[in-house]
Amino acid sequence: MDIKTLAEKYEDYIINQRRWVHQHAELSWQEFETTAHIKEELRKMGIEPQTFDGLTGCWAMISGGKADESSKTILLRADIDALPTDEATGLPFQSQTKGVMHACGHDSHVAMLLGATRILMDIKDELAGNVKLIFQGAEETAIGAKSYVDKGILDGVDATLALHIASWKKSGYFSIPDGPQTASSDQFTVTIHGDACHGGQPQLGHDAITTAAAMVMNFQPLISRENDPRNASIITIGKMEGGYQYNIVAGKAMLYGNVRDFSKTHRKEVAKRIQEVAKYTAKAYRCTADVDYEFKTGPIVHDNLEFNNIVRNAAIKLFGEDVIQNDPPVSGSDDFAYFCENIPGVFAFLGGGNKEKNCIYPHHHERFNVDEAAFMKGSAVIAQASYDFLNVK
Repeated sequence: MDIKTLAEKYEDYIINQRRWVHQHAELSWQEFETTAHIKEELRKMGIEPQTFDGLTGCWAMISGGKADESSKTILLRADIDALPTDEATGLPFQSQTKGVMHACGHDSHVAMLLGATRILMDIKDELAGNVKLIFQGAEETAIGAKSYVDKGILDGVDATLALHIASWKKSGYFSIPDGPQTASSDQFTVTIHGDACHGGQPQLGHDAITTAAAMVMNFQPLISRENDPRNASIITIGKMEGGYQYNIVAGKAMLYGNVRDFSKTHRKEVAKRIQEVAKYTAKAYRCTADVDYEFKTGPIVHDNLEFNNIVRNAAIKLFGEDVIQNDPPVSGSDDFAYFCENIPGVFAFLGGGNKEKNCIYPHHHERFNVDEAAFMKGSAVIAQASYDFLNVK
């Protein structure tokens, strides 16, 4: 039986799994019920799930019937956490957890990977390698994946694949371009130290708020004049605070910023320059500045073209040339980047938008929903790409 036929066979199962996970939405690192459910489903398939101490989620192995010591291993990943959002979809399977909702589609990711797992178990004897599964918690923290990498989830892994539903994209179509797919997302805090004084005698102090305002402006040329315009890079100062009251020159101010970049090298360069600009702008205004810069999620770049072609061709093999509708890179981020820092990785987008079914709202919206008709395609492509990767010498 071919993989497409198997995916169609399991379509109802996949949809039902999505609805169960959707109803039982749980926040990052609190996905206990979700984890227990996934483990139960894996055991029903004859797979014994494993866990890492201190982490939610679970992982498991499928050993291919034709695998030997020289065989490859592919890691398949689904994230499992939800968001702190009051759901307003009115769906019959709406979240039963007050204030928590699967508003980014992770419920569908769990369902599609479970569906792919059933397919892979059906063709297990034909696999010339091994499949490692990871149902990962805390993606919404932007660094959840790092905890699993630190625990050794990538040991023995040759390539990794994840799929993300996309409400902005027409249902059933895939975006698997070469090159950048998502941006990095890093954050920083600048603490500016001045000297407070009476507003009527500003010459006696050093104004931290004026310094902060100048610093915000001085960050902008890092993008408009120092960055190659062919590389999209964004600096956002999302919050500024400081001062005591209207007639006191502020002795302290703080800036909170976010940086997004599609280039692994420019990501590091802009971090260096932000710290330099903060230091010397503060000095020019006779203040000082401390910068706390945190590298969080890196960009996802499809730079292994051989593996990218395997995944893309798997979709074409199953559903035809037209199923690939590549989009420009997305300036959002995903901590799947930690999994593919040092091994080939593909992060495919699958369209879930459908106006007729009111699947029109953006991710993280209280009415976010996606077209369940797309899920079968997601499971099929995950399974087909895994088979093709493992069976290509």
